[in-house]
Amino acid sequence: MGTVKTKRMPRAVREQQMLDAAVRTFGQRGYMAASMDEIAELAGVSKPLVYLYLNSKDDLFTACIRREASALTEAVRTGVDRELPADRQLWDGLRAFFTYTAEHPDGWSVLHLQARTHGERFASEVAAMREEIVAFVTQLIVAAARAAHRDPDLAESEVAGLAEALVGAAESLAAWANATPGVTARQAAATLMNFAWAGLGNLMEGEHWTPPVMTE
Repeated sequence: MGTVKTKRMPRAVREQQMLDAAVRTFGQRGYMAASMDEIAELAGVSKPLVYLYLNSKDDLFTACIRREASALTEAVRTGVDRELPADRQLWDGLRAFFTYTAEHPDGWSVLHLQARTHGERFASEVAAMREEIVAFVTQLIVAAARAAHRDPDLAESEVAGLAEALVGAAESLAAWANATPGVTARQAAATLMNFAWAGLGNLMEGEHWTPPVMTE
């Protein structure tokens, strides 16, 4: 019998195979339980080659976070047509977000669960992605306010708080949807849209809820 030779392929392609295997392993087993041996075997390469390309387990995990964060952010941005009305932009953005997290559950687990709980180095990578998405949602809310001629009535701090709340709700809902059989990305997006846009719509009409006056 002849020796089976490993098919040669460009470094970039081989590295993506390693990242695919790593995301799957980290997402399903967790950062601490995942081993470089397991990742190498799943990628179809030797463990020394993984170290040669990606240096260490920490560096490999960081590369996974960056790739998944970039892909998620790009999916949300490209899913929105900025020429459409504000409610349609928000709907399209939410649908793109939930579609991506549903189709890439291991990547979402890496971002939402693993990276946030295994050290500041990893958490900061996710925080940078989150800040970008919050800034994007902030722009949508500001655009909606301007379209409704309510811009002067929405303080900058209020807009920032609304964006943070919306992104936080989307993150929690994505985790729930991925863990709940039968919940589609469209259903998750519609749930959050109904929850959020009703309130935002009232704000655009100048209808603010105010807390009751507390008496001693």
